[in-house]
Amino acid sequence: MKRTVLDYALKIRLPLTLFVVAISFVLTFYFSRAERDSVGYKPEQPIKFSHKLHAGQMAIDCQYCHIGVTKERQAIIPSVNICMNCHTISRKDKPEIIKLTKYYNDGNIIPWKRIHKIPEYAYFNHSVHINKGIDCESCHGDVKEMEVVEQVKPFTMTACLDCHRQPEKNLPYLKKVKLGPEYCSACHR
Repeated sequence: MKRTVLDYALKIRLPLTLFVVAISFVLTFYFSRAERDSVGYKPEQPIKFSHKLHAGQMAIDCQYCHIGVTKERQAIIPSVNICMNCHTISRKDKPEIIKLTKYYNDGNIIPWKRIHKIPEYAYFNHSVHINKGIDCESCHGDVKEMEVVEQVKPFTMTACLDCHRQPEKNLPYLKKVKLGPEYCSACHR
């Protein structure tokens, strides 16, 4: 009797349990990928700001607001002063501009929520990429068509290496493209 129960456990229960665990892991890994990679992340911001209007219809260059990308490692999240360059005159009666003006008059920083973020253990330099002619859209998507900005591409090691290894595929608009570095210390410092 004991032998039959043990045989049943080893032949049926154990493989079935392992199968269920493996399938659960694979499904969880697959369905949570976007969340892990932050693809689709679009937090509600303190002020509703339309990139579709500003970058799209009005054709304001990314670098007007996100200063320093040609010289610095990070693209700066715009300060209220940059917004007020236009909005001390333009559309001052709109509810979101009234909120913006209050931040400005009170001397407060707008608590924007960061959308595009690479892991803290990885090093990325915006200026190197921008100065090589790589468009913002290559990583951030077609922001000028986004009413609310969201992360559309994963900022993972795989995504970066894919572009570094096959830049002609990922950056077809560039005529001469060099391969990006693939050695570990280029990004892990």
